[in-house]
Amino acid sequence: MAKQLIIMLLPLLFLLFILSEVVEGTKKSYGVYDNSNSVKLFVFGDSYADTGNFVGSPSYKQPYGITFPGKPVGRFSDGRVLTDYIASFLKIETPAPYALRNSSTLQNGINFAFGGTGVFQTLKVKDGPNMTVQIDSLEKLIQKNVYTKQDLQSSVALVTAAGNDYEAFIVNNKSIIEIKSFTTTLINQLSINVQRIHNLGINKVAIALLEPLGCLPRINAVTFHLSCVDLLNLVSENHNKLLLQTVLQLNQQVGKPVYVTLDLYNAFLSIIKTLQKKRDENSTLMNPLKACCVGDGLKNNCGSVDDKGEKKYSVCEKPELSFFWDGVHPSQNGWQAVYTLLQSSLGQLNHG
Repeated sequence: MAKQLIIMLLPLLFLLFILSEVVEGTKKSYGVYDNSNSVKLFVFGDSYADTGNFVGSPSYKQPYGITFPGKPVGRFSDGRVLTDYIASFLKIETPAPYALRNSSTLQNGINFAFGGTGVFQTLKVKDGPNMTVQIDSLEKLIQKNVYTKQDLQSSVALVTAAGNDYEAFIVNNKSIIEIKSFTTTLINQLSINVQRIHNLGINKVAIALLEPLGCLPRINAVTFHLSCVDLLNLVSENHNKLLLQTVLQLNQQVGKPVYVTLDLYNAFLSIIKTLQKKRDENSTLMNPLKACCVGDGLKNNCGSVDDKGEKKYSVCEKPELSFFWDGVHPSQNGWQAVYTLLQSSLGQLNHG
């Protein structure tokens, strides 16, 4: 009987172990904290900001998290991601993932970002919460009085979404001919979403510009990682141009700088260019257009294993010198460099 009971309890014990590991990984962030700080951070978007919502994804498997916190806890990187650095700028600890809301403190805000999702529904996570659903979740918490009007007014929202939307569009249409009209549709919905966040009571909304899609290792593989793919970078440029125009109009409508843009596009390009120049001077340095973690299958998935559990990926010797961790996501080193370049824009998030 005792043996049967132990067997029955094993799955539950395993689940509790996983949750405790994940919660521990969300407690620790980066930087100096101010316990008296009333600012909260509410995060919406995709894997660039997700810190643990996509349970069961590669981000919960080795070798993700090897730099921070030393084990996989749901970040799509070897360590910290954009959310962690924005939280550190606000002098708060990284907000808990929404998936762990029942076992975490919510005093620093909450993270709704979910890897693979977008402004619309995407191919990667067909049932995953797109941005509209993520905002619905915040609205429900407000209705339950988890957060007060005062909490929201002194807080900041981070929005990073669209990359997965473009991938879904290209896969579905097998072409980028009609992508300009799709960009207009996408920005219109994104505009509706960020206005809705503001209307819920959040007075500072940071919106990430789209990264240079043509520089992602999964894309620039066609150039043998020698250069970015200009045609896809043009997609990012057009997206960002329209987004900047939209943000300007939205701020004019409300009469104050509620919406702030974070220029991931030029930050990525600037860092890649700098690292390429250093590599020209020292050929032993890592190519910034290459991923640190590379799978050996057709999908090139970092963290993939075979039927016997043997790993089908390799990790570069020094992740701390890489810019990209895998085929899409920056490494902790990459995000830290991006954060450094974004600090002048982040200053606009201070309430006043």
